[in-house]
Amino acid sequence: MAALSSPESGAHSSRVYFESPGGPGEEPDEGPVRRQGKVTVKYDRKELRKRLNLEEWILGQLVLLYDCQEEEIPELEIDVDELLDMETDDERGARVKELLVDCYKPTEVFVKDLLDKIRGMQKLSTPQKK
Repeated sequence: MAALSSPESGAHSSRVYFESPGGPGEEPDEGPVRRQGKVTVKYDRKELRKRLNLEEWILGQLVLLYDCQEEEIPELEIDVDELLDMETDDERGARVKELLVDCYKPTEVFVKDLLDKIRGMQKLSTPQKK
C-alpha cells in the first residue's frame, strides 16, 4: 500500500490517500482503488520544531567538530531524550563527551551550548493509544 498525494491537495492538507493493489475480482483496467485516510498529529508542533532545529544545529556542529562532510561523520547518536532523562548537567555533559571521545577538536563549547539548548525542552515520548 503506498501513500499518494491527491492532485487537489495543498501543502497543508490533512488528508492522505492510499492506493491498494488490485484484489481478486477487480478488473485490471479499473485502476487502483483509492481510500481516504486522515493524518492526526499527537505531538506539540512547537516542541517538534524545537527538536528539529536542535537536531539540525547538532548536525552542523558535528560537521565542524569532525571537519568533514555530513556523510563522513562517525557513527554516533546523541539521544536528546536520553540526555533529558539524566538528573544533572554534569551527567549530561559527561555522556556527550563520552560520545565524542574520538573527536580531535575541543568539544567543551559544543557540550556547553548543547546543554544550554536542551534546558527546558520536553522529552518526546511515543503517545499512548487511547
